[in-house]
Amino acid sequence: GQLGVNFDEKLILVGAGNLGRALMNYNRWNHVVGEIVCAFDTDNDKIGSLSEVPVYHLRDLNQYLPEGCRIAILTVSGNAQETVDLLIESGIVGIVNFTHEHIQAPKGVIIRTVDVVSTIQELIFQVNNF
Repeated sequence: GQLGVNFDEKLILVGAGNLGRALMNYNRWNHVVGEIVCAFDTDNDKIGSLSEVPVYHLRDLNQYLPEGCRIAILTVSGNAQETVDLLIESGIVGIVNFTHEHIQAPKGVIIRTVDVVSTIQELIFQVNNF
């Protein structure tokens, strides 16, 4: 694609809690980046088809990881580093981190942290000092 952008990027989501489900339901970025093709969680209550996106158990990651998938969206509530290590072992090289944990990755793996709370805090501060 243009500028080397692949608009058919297959994304996975790890952590099918409230935020993860919101992102799965929002899955409308297909023409911009790609789409979330499946999700993973360790909570058996979340396994199955909560939305159009199937949710598998994290231990079955290698079985269900889409071929050529390189990017994961991380919305787990705990064990973030452990999960990141597992993802990297499986060939993930880009991670969007929505967790509150600081995670480390080896060279060649890109992590982008999205800090929703601090973004809101900054905005409140700016509004109150306007």
